[in-house]
Amino acid sequence: MINFTVGPVMSSETICNIGAQQVPYFRTAEFSKIMLENEQYMLKYANAPIGSKGVFMTCSSTGSMEAVVMNCFSEQDKVLIIDGGSFGHRFVQLCELHNIPYVALKLEHGKKLTAERLYEYDNQGFTGLLVNVDETSTGVLYDTVLLGEFCKQNNLFFVCDCVSSFLADPFNMSECGADVMITGSQKVLACPPGISIILLSPNGLNRVNSSNVKSMYFDLKDALKNQQRGQTPFTPAVGILLQINERLKEIERQGGAESEIARVAALAKDFRTRILELPFELVSESPANGVTSVHPLNANAYDIFLKLKDDYGIWICPNGGNMKDTIFRVGHIGALTLEDNTTLINAFKDLQKKGML
Repeated sequence: MINFTVGPVMSSETICNIGAQQVPYFRTAEFSKIMLENEQYMLKYANAPIGSKGVFMTCSSTGSMEAVVMNCFSEQDKVLIIDGGSFGHRFVQLCELHNIPYVALKLEHGKKLTAERLYEYDNQGFTGLLVNVDETSTGVLYDTVLLGEFCKQNNLFFVCDCVSSFLADPFNMSECGADVMITGSQKVLACPPGISIILLSPNGLNRVNSSNVKSMYFDLKDALKNQQRGQTPFTPAVGILLQINERLKEIERQGGAESEIARVAALAKDFRTRILELPFELVSESPANGVTSVHPLNANAYDIFLKLKDDYGIWICPNGGNMKDTIFRVGHIGALTLEDNTTLINAFKDLQKKGML
């Protein structure tokens, strides 16, 4: 199977080989060194401000989203949430669950966030802003510099869910003023799912350290305290953390964050150029590099997903909810090549020849 989804994604042979090894005991100096190394690479690739820290959570990225909501906000806050799809809406659900007062800035599927829409919420007493930087359900990339300027003017605590945009699109914590960044092991890091990473700026650290969260597993103060020595409060997904270490070094050997972002962008551009000759419509007004959201003009999107999976050995990414039948997604992250793009395009052309598109 060739995997064009947006997580889990194709891993390199080296990463797969590490996953086949025995998992070592982790309360050791050797593992602590690897964890501290992982943190430094992550801070470097995110352009995090001096004094920032990172923690590695054994959970899906939704777990880290919840941890951030629990540790950084309370009932005394009022947050603005960019709600343009199912992943942005997840912040809405979390704030409702934890009784965090919020307002959702709702965008139609595929629509970009403009300054005009954003500044409708200027000077309205907000204390924080939550955004899924790449709304993965529609492939829309939001402008973090625009959002950061808005947050600075309104003195907002700025949380960026970069789960599928980290190392796929340019992101600079220092430049945009993000207080928190979240990502996951199964996206551009191209490792198995199971680890989510939270980076905290000095302002983010202050917020966490002054919080009074009622949670054992999601207490970020405890996670930060343990990460100082390269450890975690509870047993982590040790094998995945070893794979992440190798993957971060692989990115460094290949030219660092900018090189990886350029590689993903080239794959996306190649696919989007070649798909124009087929009966498809691109959905996003502001396309993210990591994923292309596609609307088939003459066929059911979920049927196309099934046909490619069952007849061609190719996974693309279906959508759920009211987008299930109208939009599918093609990822450009992980160990994919231009030749893989050709395989997918040829499968689409074969479906068209058979009258299925």
